Amino acid sequence: MAADPRERSPFLGLLPLPERNAVVQALRTETVGGLVLLSAAVVALVWANTPWSGVYERIRDFHFGIPALGLDLSVEHWTADGLLAVFFLVAGIELKRELVVGELRTPATAALPVVAALCGMIVPAALYSATVMAGGGSMEGWAVPMATDIAFALAVLAVLSTHLPAALRAFLLTLAVVDDLGAILIIAVFFPSDLNFAALGGALACLAVFYALQRFRVRGWWWYVPLGVVTWALMYNGGVHATVAGVAMGLILRTTRDEGETASPAERTSHLLHPFSAGVAVPLFALFAAGVGVSAASLGEVFTRPEPLGVVVGLVVGKTLGIFAGTYLAARFTRARLNPDLAWADVFALAVLAGIGFTVALLIGELAFPDPAAAEHIKAAVLVGSLIAAALAALLIRRRNGVYRRLYEEEERDDDHDGIPDIYQRSSAAEH
Repeated sequence: MAADPRERSPFLGLLPLPERNAVVQALRTETVGGLVLLSAAVVALVWANTPWSGVYERIRDFHFGIPALGLDLSVEHWTADGLLAVFFLVAGIELKRELVVGELRTPATAALPVVAALCGMIVPAALYSATVMAGGGSMEGWAVPMATDIAFALAVLAVLSTHLPAALRAFLLTLAVVDDLGAILIIAVFFPSDLNFAALGGALACLAVFYALQRFRVRGWWWYVPLGVVTWALMYNGGVHATVAGVAMGLILRTTRDEGETASPAERTSHLLHPFSAGVAVPLFALFAAGVGVSAASLGEVFTRPEPLGVVVGLVVGKTLGIFAGTYLAARFTRARLNPDLAWADVFALAVLAGIGFTVALLIGELAFPDPAAAEHIKAAVLVGSLIAAALAALLIRRRNGVYRRLYEEEERDDDHDGIPDIYQRSSAAEH
C-alpha cells in the first residue's frame, strides 16, 4: 500500500541525507572544540587556585587597544566582546541554515524544537526568579540559566564515548541554535549600556551595505572583513553588546547556492571560521572567564546565596523540566510519533544534558553582575550547575548507550562503500 503523502516521519526518526551530512559535519567541529573548551575551563580553574593566581589576574586584566576609538579593553573584555563575536557570527550562520534548509524551515518541523527551546528558556528564568524572590536576592541574573552550551555538551558525549543517533544530535543542535538566538536578543534588549545613537546608526548603515553586497553577489574578503570590523566597533561604541553584530552578519549571509557555485557565502564563511570559533575563540573566552577561586566557603555560598542558587536550580531543574515538558506537550499537540526505537527517557536525558550552560551563561552573568565579587559567585554557580547537569546526563545516557550504539552503527553502515549509508538506500527502495 502506498504511504500517505501527508504522513510525517517520526519525531527523532531518520534525518534526510543532506540534513544528516550537514549535522554530522557541524557537530564534528563542535565536538573537537568542546574538548578544547573543556580543557581551557580546567586550566582556568586550576590556574586561578594556585600560588600563580596573581599572574592569571594580571594577564586577564591587562588593557590594550585603541583608546581614541573607544577600544581600550582588558584581555577578558576582548575575548568576551571580540572573540565571541566570531562565535555568534557562526551561530547566526547556523540559525540561517536551519531557517532556510534545516529543521526550522517549515512550521511543522520547527514546532517541536522551537517550543522545547522556548520552554527551556522560560522555565529556568522562572525558577531563578522564584528562588531569588524567596531568598530576597537580586533579579538581575534571571537570564543566566537560559542558554545551552552545545560545545560543552558534545564534549561530555565525546568523553563518554557514546554514539547518539544523528536525529538526537540534530535535535540538541537545533535547541542550542534557538537558545543562542534567544540569548543574543536578551543581550541586545536587556543589557545595553549608554546608547550612542550615532554609532548605532553607523552600524545599521554598515549592515545595510553588507546586505547590498550579498544581494548583488559581490565577492572578495577585502570587502567583508573591513566592513565587519567597522560594524563590530560601531556596535560596541553604540552601547549594544558587540556580539550582536556577529549574529546580524551571520543572518545576512546568503545560504543558498547560485547556479555553478560549489558553496554559498555562508557555507564558505562557516567552513573558514567554525574551527577558529570552536577551537580558539570560545576556549580563550573560557580561559579568562572561568578562572574563579574555589574553596569550601565559596562552594557553600553557591547553595546558600539566592542568586547563585537560582542559577544552579535554573540550569539543573529548569532546563530539564522546560525542555522535556515542552517537547512532550508539543508532540502531543502536533500528534507527532516518537521514533519507536527510542523512548521518552532519551528525550529526558537530552533535556538534562541541555542544562550545561557554560559559554553564554558566563557572558550573561558578567553583563548582569558588573560587580566582580558578585560575578564570581555567578560564575561559580554556572560551573557547578553545568557539572551537575553533565554528571546526571552521563548517568542517564550511559544506561541507554547500547541502544544508541546499535542505532548509530545502523546509520553508519555502508557495506557497498559508495559513500551513502545503506539505510538510506533501503528507505529509498521501500518508497518505490
